[in-house]
Amino acid sequence: MKPPKIKWNSDKILSLSAMSISFLTLIIFIYQTNLMSRQNALSILPYLQVATSDNPAAKSYSLSLKNHGVGPAIIESVTLVFGDKRYDLEDYEDELFKFLASIAPELDSIQSLDTSTLDKGIAIPTNETYLVFKVYNSQKDYQIIRKNLFRLENEGLGFEIIYRSIQNERWMIHNDSEGPIKLD
Repeated sequence: MKPPKIKWNSDKILSLSAMSISFLTLIIFIYQTNLMSRQNALSILPYLQVATSDNPAAKSYSLSLKNHGVGPAIIESVTLVFGDKRYDLEDYEDELFKFLASIAPELDSIQSLDTSTLDKGIAIPTNETYLVFKVYNSQKDYQIIRKNLFRLENEGLGFEIIYRSIQNERWMIHNDSEGPIKLD
């Protein structure tokens, strides 16, 4: 038995062409939607960095978080590492300087100090700097902070900051990372 022959006429050719064009349009639409989704994710990508400023002439030393990304960085957690132990900054009322003073009591004597908390939920806007602490205008305080921070760093002081974008994509930076590490 022979398979039935298809009789081609203009209506069938036109119908087949319309279906083919619709199918190609669907494929292009899916591809463009995927590209737009990736572009949107990149357009809100926060890029957090820990920065220090050491200015002996001004007798100042500061530690800040800078967001070099294109969207806000929202802090989720800050964990500090010293020796073989991990410490949650929430246990120190979210104050880094309070934690540092707990492991280096000489830091309690510093008088010229500005300090901020690193509470969960703090949003660091694009191209902004968030001051964590600053020691200033005192040669004695400047020398105390430098001496103790360098000692603590040599003894293994480290950090881990987990933050997210407004679309809940999560990243982590730590003292040995060369940039943010995407989580999830």
